[in-house]
Amino acid sequence: MKEIKAIIRPSKLLEVTEELHAIEGLPGVTVAEIKGFGKGRARNATDKFVYEMVEFMPRIQLEVVVADEMVAEVVNVIQKYAHTGNTGDGKIFVSTVDEIVKIRTNERGRDAM
Repeated sequence: MKEIKAIIRPSKLLEVTEELHAIEGLPGVTVAEIKGFGKGRARNATDKFVYEMVEFMPRIQLEVVVADEMVAEVVNVIQKYAHTGNTGDGKIFVSTVDEIVKIRTNERGRDAM
């Protein structure tokens, strides 16, 4: 099992989630509004207000845990529909998940997805 975590532009959320909904067997997606900064960090801003506005840009964080065989499809959908070609499009992280426990039923592993 893998966890896919993606940080994307808020303006791309609808497109990305519509396409994720179309993936057969996708167990679900968690969405959170976050703020952060990248390499640019408004270093050249001379106005403190502008610097602080740019310092922490609003972003959306998507998280989904899928079976190993679904990783490429999910990553490709996020990459394709979150892409604008501009700085700040975001990142996708893929990590191994050792265990899942469904709180309500105590199911574990794939059964808990």
